Amino acid sequence: MPELPEVETVRAGLARQVLGRTVESVELRRDSAVRRHDGGPADFEARLTGRTLTAAVRRGKYTWLLLDDDPDRGVLLTHLGMSGQMLVQPPEPPPTPHTRARLALTGPGGDVLLDFVDQRTFGSLAVVPVAPTPDGAPGGQGSALPVVPVPVAHIARDLLDPHLDRAALEAAVRRRRTGIKRALLDQTLVSGVGNIYADEALWRARVHWASPTATLRRSRLVAVLDSAEEVMREALSAGGTSFDALYVNVNGQSGYFDRALAVYGQAGRPCRRCGAVVVREPFMNRSSYRCPQCQRAPRAARLVPPGGRVL
Repeated sequence: MPELPEVETVRAGLARQVLGRTVESVELRRDSAVRRHDGGPADFEARLTGRTLTAAVRRGKYTWLLLDDDPDRGVLLTHLGMSGQMLVQPPEPPPTPHTRARLALTGPGGDVLLDFVDQRTFGSLAVVPVAPTPDGAPGGQGSALPVVPVPVAHIARDLLDPHLDRAALEAAVRRRRTGIKRALLDQTLVSGVGNIYADEALWRARVHWASPTATLRRSRLVAVLDSAEEVMREALSAGGTSFDALYVNVNGQSGYFDRALAVYGQAGRPCRRCGAVVVREPFMNRSSYRCPQCQRAPRAARLVPPGGRVL
């Protein structure tokens, strides 16, 4: 699933290429693409047609388009799921077999198409209401308005958000009494971090993924959070991480941060820091990658976890 750098790359591309344009028509090629829109396909089309896209906003892994500078009439929430793509292209190309929705846009610079393409069909589009942010700060990157889409209201701020309260985040992580990687993946604590950047951050901070948050020294917790912010900023500058053709930006181009990954997907290869062989371990129906030398298991984590082992 795309993480913060990938979604921010898409948001920034939308901000550059579609803002100021008006939705001339909406073509739904599969109704399931709007299954989370309460009014159904016909209502989705009606609520978008004639609206002008005025801001592209992101909070964590979610992005939305502000319509007519009037959030009280709803915003267009996009969730990319596992393989969703938002592609901006000229009007000529016919839809692909995986094109789920097509918005014809008109405005400054000529007409363009905004296609929602989703091979695995886990993504979705919906026009949804908004709610005020609890802290009164802007809802996300790309807009100063203190609102968030209601389905995203439970999503915490991310490590790149200037309005994030780091002290409050550190205290909340300690209260969770869980493993540090589980805390990083908890989008109600801190958003935008997924499996890839969690593993990379923990490697940089030399912290094992099962280290208990309640007893983790503050200096090590700060190192983990700083590393997560650092690695996501680096990934963002590289356009995100692409392992196949499924994640691309709005121009269809892949990110190249996968070339810089130190441990994620590197099982069996030497650690770049110490030369020990990187290992892959089961974690929450997924995988964790770490260096067994640089990221030694804490005593509290030396029990055999379900379906795996701790070295």
